Amino acid sequence: MTDVPYDTELAGIIDHTLLKPDAGELAILRLCDEARQYGFASVCVNPSWVRLCSSVLKDSKAKVCTVIGFPLGANRTEIKVKETEFAEADGADEFDMVLHIGRLIEGDLAYVENDIRQVVQTARAKRDGTVVKVILETNLLDASQVTEACNIALDAGADFVKTSTGFGGGGATVEVVRLMRGIVGESAGVKASGGIRTREDALAMVAAGADRIGASAGIQLIALNSA
Repeated sequence: MTDVPYDTELAGIIDHTLLKPDAGELAILRLCDEARQYGFASVCVNPSWVRLCSSVLKDSKAKVCTVIGFPLGANRTEIKVKETEFAEADGADEFDMVLHIGRLIEGDLAYVENDIRQVVQTARAKRDGTVVKVILETNLLDASQVTEACNIALDAGADFVKTSTGFGGGGATVEVVRLMRGIVGESAGVKASGGIRTREDALAMVAAGADRIGASAGIQLIALNSA
């Protein structure tokens, strides 16, 4: 890939992601090397790899992003808070948390907002400006629920709303990204994630309003000959 032209602008908004359960240290180190080489916005890894990534990327522009309450969102709030505390101490710069999907669908919006707010406050307790993204798992929601989730995330202080975990049987669509952008306006970012495998996919998400892309196929997305 080093001799192949690539889209540096697109690379700069991609969270280069490896969340597979069988990922080992060598794969994580490769992910970090690729993030440094191609200028990805961040690496997105499970919490147990944050300390390693933070050490490897300490002199890089690439951030370290991790996931909280992943992939189901159904952990107790206290567990999500502890995950956030440990990851922050290990050097995480950004946190992608899964909201409590079942509570949202049942209409327990106060629970959902508190769950998000506790993670946001914990992530920023020692560093102002730490980025928190809220994963909605939009394929499980209808348009009204997506609207509720986006508004709750904004009220709770999140920086981004994110479409999907990639583990919930569906992923980002142009339609839902466009819907989310319309709801949050310029008040928050929109991250499209799940099933984005080609440059064409990524550019369609950006055109629909995404300003961050989560993908495990980051190198494929940025290659200018991989439309």
